[in-house]
Amino acid sequence: MVLRKARLAGAATVVLAIGFVGVVTLGTYAASGVPERSSATLGLSGGTVPAAYRPQIQKWGALCPEISAPMLAAQLYQESGFDPAAKSPVGASGMAQFMPGSWDAFSVDGDGDGKRDVWNPLDAIASAASYDCLLAKQIANVPGDRQANMLAAYNAGPGAVSQYRGIPPYKETQGYVRSIQALAKSFTAPADPGVQLALSREATGAIWFAQSKLGTDYLWGGTGQTWENGRFDCSGLTRAAFESVGIELPRVANDQWYAGPHPSRDQLRPGDLVFFANDLEDPRTIHHVGIYVGGGYMIDAPHTGAKVRYDTIEQRDYIGATRVTPDGAAALPGRNLNDGTITKSEAPKTD
Repeated sequence: MVLRKARLAGAATVVLAIGFVGVVTLGTYAASGVPERSSATLGLSGGTVPAAYRPQIQKWGALCPEISAPMLAAQLYQESGFDPAAKSPVGASGMAQFMPGSWDAFSVDGDGDGKRDVWNPLDAIASAASYDCLLAKQIANVPGDRQANMLAAYNAGPGAVSQYRGIPPYKETQGYVRSIQALAKSFTAPADPGVQLALSREATGAIWFAQSKLGTDYLWGGTGQTWENGRFDCSGLTRAAFESVGIELPRVANDQWYAGPHPSRDQLRPGDLVFFANDLEDPRTIHHVGIYVGGGYMIDAPHTGAKVRYDTIEQRDYIGATRVTPDGAAALPGRNLNDGTITKSEAPKTD
């Protein structure tokens, strides 16, 4: 999580002098959100999906009305973190985490090479979308939100959805539906700048927390604990800042990236998380995060030997920003910090 030394300019002194209150009162900031659009028109937000998979997810995300490219991306991220070589302890394999029997029954040839290979990401993406649409067709007569019903069938099986005439009363299934639909917002292209909104309570509190840590020494892996002498690394600082306002973020920066929608550069407002990556076409290479405070500056914990400070975001490895929301953060899957694998409830069921 090391960020190259920022190009500090004289404006940094202005930011330091104005402080948070001054930054906020300098003007209003455009809000971004997920517009009310049909699934067929929902595009992927830039930088949320590895470039190698973006065309395939966009294509297969339009396979049927019940799915969309952002929703399909959310499923794939939750299943494997876009890792084509992912394998779960129970035997689910590939980017879409199909069990062997389900793959044999429901997979398709996504790249036209005459094979159905669970380890081929193009086949996995196509098969995930095809399976979603098959489920949607099987429960087409069930009343209610068709996408929500389809997601419930993915988790609990179409028989349960038909039996209960909608989302079954299973805590796991209800949570899965909420999580995927909330997480899909992080993958949805932002609306054009629209109404001007005041800062949220969470954004305000996160900035105040970060400002209170200015001058604190950096510590690789630091999360501000007493035994760490209150020191942080970049994602440890952002996690603690949002934890102070009741929002739990994942531990590492490239998972925090998916905690909400992604405002464009001209839509940034204080409290947004700003991210930096080695490859601007692959969010898996994100290596640094800070909290935007306005005026082109962030508060961050930069690298070993430095202190928590103000830095410019105008750097070549800037990949984008995330506007953290409680629902977005709650929707994120857990990660096993020992091996980096994404954890989830269980593989899709069939009946």
